[in-house]
Amino acid sequence: MQFLFSDHTLDTDTRELRRGDTAIPVPPQVFDLLTYLVQNRERVVSKEDLLAALWGGRTVADSTLATHINTARRAIGDSGEEQRLIRTVARKGLRFIGEVRLPGSGAAPAASHAAAPRMALPSSDRPAIAVLPFVNMSGEAQQEYFSDGISEDIITALSKLRWFFVIARNSTFTYKGKAVQVKQIAEELGAGYVVEGSVRKEGGRVRITAQLIDATTGSHLWADRYDRDLADVFAVQDEITDAIVAAIEPQLYAAENFRAQRKAPDNLDAWDLVMRAMWHFWRMTREDNLLAQGVLEQAIAIDVDYAQAHAVLAVSHIFGVQMGWQDSATVMASAERAALAAVRIDNEDPWAHLGVAFVNARLGRIADSLDAFETALRLNPSFSLAHGCRGLVLSWGGHWREGAEAAHRALRLSPRGPFAAIFYGIAAYAAYVGRDYAEAIALARKGIRQRSDFVAGWRVMTAAAGMAGETDIAAEALQGFRRTLPDITLALAAIQLPVRDEDERKHFLEGLRRAGLE
Repeated sequence: MQFLFSDHTLDTDTRELRRGDTAIPVPPQVFDLLTYLVQNRERVVSKEDLLAALWGGRTVADSTLATHINTARRAIGDSGEEQRLIRTVARKGLRFIGEVRLPGSGAAPAASHAAAPRMALPSSDRPAIAVLPFVNMSGEAQQEYFSDGISEDIITALSKLRWFFVIARNSTFTYKGKAVQVKQIAEELGAGYVVEGSVRKEGGRVRITAQLIDATTGSHLWADRYDRDLADVFAVQDEITDAIVAAIEPQLYAAENFRAQRKAPDNLDAWDLVMRAMWHFWRMTREDNLLAQGVLEQAIAIDVDYAQAHAVLAVSHIFGVQMGWQDSATVMASAERAALAAVRIDNEDPWAHLGVAFVNARLGRIADSLDAFETALRLNPSFSLAHGCRGLVLSWGGHWREGAEAAHRALRLSPRGPFAAIFYGIAAYAAYVGRDYAEAIALARKGIRQRSDFVAGWRVMTAAAGMAGETDIAAEALQGFRRTLPDITLALAAIQLPVRDEDERKHFLEGLRRAGLE
């Protein structure tokens, strides 16, 4: 069937969209979204309607919906500002408001909602994750609630990442108690990744195992085991859920980056580019950070409304400033612009609010920064990077005890993750603000053992050793500090330090001075 509107033709038989005689390339799922809106133009289509019809009821990030809607609007010459053809109805949904005609006739009859096409599991530009019911190994039927609860909580927590589709519980729990191969489940659910595990409860102890599987190859990407005392069942359930999700997240990004690297450069879409950028960003070197920014700019050029690309770009700029790799005066405007764009596009994305938190912190807006961190953590309680960097900003504001607690929380969530060295450095700085120089040196050393090129670890260790009068340690730390930042001087360190409290600024700079930095 063909639908005519404005100067466009939507042909559902040939799956073509044309403007006059010119074919307009449209991604398959965007074509399906546009068709659904045109066929249901007599009413407002809710988000739930779109999820049911286009994604088979799976959980989908709002940013993904927004990207598809913006792409559909651009394809038909519309925009979010004009809304000439696709109108957003606040808190209700969308409606196609253009006049639609059939070839050789007047206005086309509107299809009923019941007749709308429903595609079970269409392809997507985001990977999907299926969390299978965790197996109760305790041999006690009454413990099913605990194993089911772990699975359900992981589904909920993974959904908060918003960068991936997460298969709904109602779909994955149909496999409960069934011996089915992972590849078969993945094919039936349209999932690229599967999380599975088991729960064994004995007396007052519980052991939970979990693993992440690449469904296309059947290979294990990650696995871990958690042993806990069951003094508080729900607290243990929350703790393990957060730890599993924090561990899974970087593995998913790494796997997606590996897939992206196998594509030809001309075939990379915005998602592939963001995954490549994340890989560079997590390597945490000056060169990789700049490479990440370049790749993110490419992603934004492909899709200007890609919230995650803007968000990671903002965070990358601030990291460059914090590490001494980039000049604050040069990049702060770009960082703030990217952070605000990310929040505008997707106000529910934790990374977007992390970007805002970082920008506000560097600009001295500590209260606003902490508010943004709180929002990011409300949206994703397992966000270890937000926990850790919130600890740094708390310490900048003089709340070093809370800062230390936040840093150690990040370490518990991600003890072997790419940012663990940073979290140790933040915990070390909190100890320094608390005048516990021995603890600051010990924590900084732990971070340096993980990343010897990590500038903040050497910086805190240098200042702490200087204040403690540990001349040998101070000499060693200063040498490492200068190795990571060859041009460092006391005056440059003062510029790079964003602490607004003058006494605390003097305290840190005095430590560097006593260590021998001039």
